[in-house]
Order: sequence, then structure tokens, then C-alpha cells
Amino acid sequence: MTSPAEILPGVIFYSYLSAERKEKVCFWNHHTLILQVSGQFTLETSAQIISMTGGGMLLIGKNQLGTLTKTPLPGGNYETIVISLQEDLLRRIVLEEKLDADRKYIGPPNLLIPSNEFLQGYFQSIVPYARNSGAAMTDEMGILKVKEGVKLLLLALPGLRNFLFDFSAPYKIDLEKFMLSNFHFNVPVEKFAQLTGRSLAGFKRDFVKTFGVPPRQWLQDKRLTEAKHLIETKHQRPSAIYLDLGFESLSHFSYSFKKKFGMAPTALNYGLSPK
Repeated sequence: MTSPAEILPGVIFYSYLSAERKEKVCFWNHHTLILQVSGQFTLETSAQIISMTGGGMLLIGKNQLGTLTKTPLPGGNYETIVISLQEDLLRRIVLEEKLDADRKYIGPPNLLIPSNEFLQGYFQSIVPYARNSGAAMTDEMGILKVKEGVKLLLLALPGLRNFLFDFSAPYKIDLEKFMLSNFHFNVPVEKFAQLTGRSLAGFKRDFVKTFGVPPRQWLQDKRLTEAKHLIETKHQRPSAIYLDLGFESLSHFSYSFKKKFGMAPTALNYGLSPK
């Protein structure tokens, strides 16, 4: 097995060592959760030195430089599981769970997580996948395990929402990629602006440059076009999809659909043509 081995590419990693190793300077692009299985893990940054042994959990903040020292304990090995909490997934959790930061996080950039029964159970559920090189873990299962970990962290430490969901990064994320992946979420344009790292004015300006139309118009057209595709090709009922596509009521969806396509969405179910 290579060390570290990827359990879920780019997201979950497993490291196994039999001799001490000090890493070169590392840069964390994303918040990172460390599950220490055995041995000693030491993180050194300009502001903190943190060590932990088997059973410990550490949350490392994004956009940091630091060094790691990995030390097997006498007569044992070093094992750790690393989970990268990538911002695309954290933004999706915000949208799905309607969570948000409610104030600026002002605590330390790296946090030892106090264990509890739920986190211990989560920890143990990850270890078998790691030790077997993730052979039984599909991408879908891996993402579910990451989401589970985030929710349990918030259950243990509710204030972590201000740590995890602060997207005020010094750079802008890819607007087109983000919107094409998340257009169906029913959130205000102001929220989309925040999640892409922009002011509302900057978001609207960049949006028109990218898509050629204002955000609200694009969102409406994109959602209705997707609805037409689902009804025509997937034979889904309008009543089953309107909420998932960001419409608050079936009547509003039906009115907007007919206005755009000249027919009621139910007409597509019966192969009717617009009059």
C-alpha cells in the first residue's frame, strides 16, 4: 500500500508508516479533518503546535502553511485518516441543510475535537475502509461519510458552523461551474453571491459576463428547461419535481412553464402540443 493511499480520490486519504517522518511545508486549500488511528501526529504552524495520539481528532483550517511530524509509538505503527472538507461539498451542505455562518469565526485556526459517543462511532466506521484501501467504498458512500462527519462535528460543536461555512476566501470560485451544479437550489441571489465569494454587485456583474443575462432570468430559464427535460425524457410528474427545481408552489411552476413553453407542464405527459 502506498502512503498516503487515496480512499476517495481527492477527499479521503489513509497514511500508514513504520518509521518517523517529518513532512515538508504543507498548504491546506480546504478545511481538513484528521482522525488519528495510532501513533503520534504533530502539527506546527506559525501560531500553533498541536499533538495528538490514537483516538484523537483534529480540524485544520483552510489556507494555512505548516509542517507535520508523523511518529509511530514504540512497538507500533502510525495510522491516520485524512478527510478533505472541500468547499464545493460544504457549500452543498449549506444549501441542502439550510445552514449558515451567523458571525465571523474568531477562534484558533486549528482545533482538537473533543470526542463523544457519536464521533467515536463515526471514527470506527471509517477505519475498515481505510485499512482495506477503500475497496468497498464507492464515491457515493464516501461523500455520504464526509457529510455525516460534518453533521456530527456540528452536533458536538455548533459554533463550528462559523468555522466551516465562512466562504469569504480571498479569491473567487468558478462562477459558471458552481451555478451549473447548484441552480436548482431555492436560495436568494444574495446567497449565491456569498457562496461564490462575491459581493452582490460583483456577482451580478460577473454573472452577466459569464451567462449573458441577469441571474434571476437565467435561474428561471434554466430551471424550466430542466423541468421540460425531466418531464419529456424521464416521464416525471410536475408535482414530483417542482420543489426540487427551486419553485415554491406548483401553481407558480405551472404558470411560469406555460408562459415560457406555451403549454401546461401536464400537457407533456400526454404528448399534447401547444394550441
